[in-house]
Amino acid sequence: MNIQNIELDNVKTQMRRGTLEYCILLILSREDAYAPQILGELKNADMIVVEGTLYPLLARLKNQGLLSYRWQESPQGPPRKYYCLTDLGHEALQVLDRSWEEMVEQINTIRKSRN
Repeated sequence: MNIQNIELDNVKTQMRRGTLEYCILLILSREDAYAPQILGELKNADMIVVEGTLYPLLARLKNQGLLSYRWQESPQGPPRKYYCLTDLGHEALQVLDRSWEEMVEQINTIRKSRN
């Protein structure tokens, strides 16, 4: 592997990290979920995330008031912690939706102008 690939991998990792919180809010906007469900959705979208990355993000979003959680009995094993969006989380998601659309439009404008 040469230095260019290493730098590009770092850029891709940073881009992914910057979108993970948004993706978590998107997932929880559809339904309450527990951490393994969230991990599964992220992995299905090829956003490979490990538990060691997810749990600190969930804690940060909760501390910011964007998420809350409840314990729910599980048909198998111990109770599960289900995360859900708060009213503030729904508002934040609306802002992030608009920001995402603006950013995609801006990047597409730049991409089109390079030809």
